[in-house]
Amino acid sequence: PCQDGTIKNESGRSSDDGFSSFFTETGKGKYVPRAIFLDLEPTVIDEIRTGEYRALFHPDQLISGKEDAANNYARGFYTVGKEVIEQVMDRVRKLADQCTGLQGFL
Repeated sequence: PCQDGTIKNESGRSSDDGFSSFFTETGKGKYVPRAIFLDLEPTVIDEIRTGEYRALFHPDQLISGKEDAANNYARGFYTVGKEVIEQVMDRVRKLADQCTGLQGFL
């Protein structure tokens, strides 16, 4: 895909069904990755939000916390991570509902 989410099909062949496993076509002919980006530390996701490929991703699929877990599993699981888990699970459910044959997660 191009940076704006469109695909140039110059060969005239039909689209690849495997491609639709990783991308969703919008009503405007753009392709959005079927991906959720999550990081408890906000600067990493902010780089995607403001970066060169920002038009490729839907803002609802970029989830960040307010502070890092500082390489502490318990802090990430029980405190900081608990603040975003409902939002993440809601986004996963929405993406899974859009699939016709969900086979797994990467």
